[in-house]
Parts: sequence; C-alpha cells; structure tokens
Amino acid sequence: MSTVLYPGSFDPFHVGHLDVVEQASALFGAVVIAVMHNPDKPSGALAAAERVEMARSSTAHLANVRVEAHPGLAVDAARSAGVDFIVKGLRTSGDFEVEQQMAHTNFAVSGVRTVYVPCTPAYSFISSRFIRDIAANGGDVSSMVHPSILAALVSALTRSK
Repeated sequence: MSTVLYPGSFDPFHVGHLDVVEQASALFGAVVIAVMHNPDKPSGALAAAERVEMARSSTAHLANVRVEAHPGLAVDAARSAGVDFIVKGLRTSGDFEVEQQMAHTNFAVSGVRTVYVPCTPAYSFISSRFIRDIAANGGDVSSMVHPSILAALVSALTRSK
C-alpha cells in the first residue's frame, strides 16, 4: 500500500483538514501529516509544536496516520518521509488552480505526484484564517475544529491577543 504526505500549515488543524486525512487514510496504506511553515502566510498564530499536537489529537482515532513537523519545501518533506504521493484537498475551483500549479512544480523538481481529494461539501467554507479570527475574538468555533483541541485552541488564540 502507498504512503502519502498531506502538507500544510494547519494553523489551526480543522475538520476540513480532518476530512481530507480520513479520506486519504481510507484510500492509502499510511498518511503522514507534515506540519509546515508557509512563507507566503504570516508566521502563524500557533507554534509548530502546538499545531503538531492539535493534528495528533484530532487524528488519534486513525491508526495509519502520523504527524511530523517539517521545515522547508513539501517535496523535501515527501523525500524525508519516504512517501509515494502528496495528497491535497480541494474545496473550490480556485483551490484546483493553485494546487494544480503547485503539483506540476513539485513533480518537475521531485518526481512526486499529487493526488487530490474533494472535501465534503459541508466543510467547503472552513478556513484556518476565519477560525483564528473568530476564536481570537471570543466566537464559537466548536463546529469547525475537533472537540479534542477546542479548549487548547481558544486558549492559545486568546492569549496571543
């Protein structure tokens, strides 16, 4: 069975991310969640260690999933983790355009192919950025994150205000 890498900043890890992981877990032998830093995004509201722990807690029910922090490029994480494919979730047609360009570039520089899974429609609106904003301002994000991380997430985001 194949092993796939699911890279992302996961700031924070939410139910849309979990949906992609659960789909990949059912399709492939193993899933490596690579918590990364995206230089095109702000440095992050949550420390990498917090994001790793939140992803681990949210995916604890999936025996074939592991979570690791990786610096640098997703293709470097793919090589380091020894995966067969990169997996990415698609919410909208806009996601496809961005992810397709990234997939072609990743393949050109590494030979690692990208596989897409569509998100469950009920999660298509969820965004880490919106979750950060809502939680930091005292709003209810309980429908958008796994129950195991809710308290830690709200605490982390409200203390950084």
